[in-house]
Amino acid sequence: MLKRLVVLAIVAPLFTGCAIHQTVKPVEHFAEKKVCIINNPAVRDGFLSAYKHALEAKGYVAQQMPADASIVECAITSTYTANWRWDLAMYMTYAEIKVYNAGKPAGQAIYDANRAGLNTGKFINADKKITELVDQLFPGGAGR
Repeated sequence: MLKRLVVLAIVAPLFTGCAIHQTVKPVEHFAEKKVCIINNPAVRDGFLSAYKHALEAKGYVAQQMPADASIVECAITSTYTANWRWDLAMYMTYAEIKVYNAGKPAGQAIYDANRAGLNTGKFINADKKITELVDQLFPGGAGR
């Protein structure tokens, strides 16, 4: 019994802080169906493709804007960022999607696995995670 407690005391700190956090502040219903997405060239192309596809599946028209576009160029505008890391395999460690209505913050979704440590839950399918974030960020879909 004492050996088990000693092993537990040694191993437990390895799993401390191995958390994955996800927070979503959903947008309110929009009469507008077009969402302009400002391109972020620092993020893998696959993220933007998955984001556009997820929006279109909810009935929105996703329009890609250049990286230097302003958040007030369209009624509904979105920005995004994401990072990947290597740990036995490439995985998305962080994703953030922000939505603006007339230039004002309207919603935000954050996925953060930066402190996942030994948590194998960090090895997710990025496209599915992006779709999940969009589903939570835009709960009703376009025109609903």
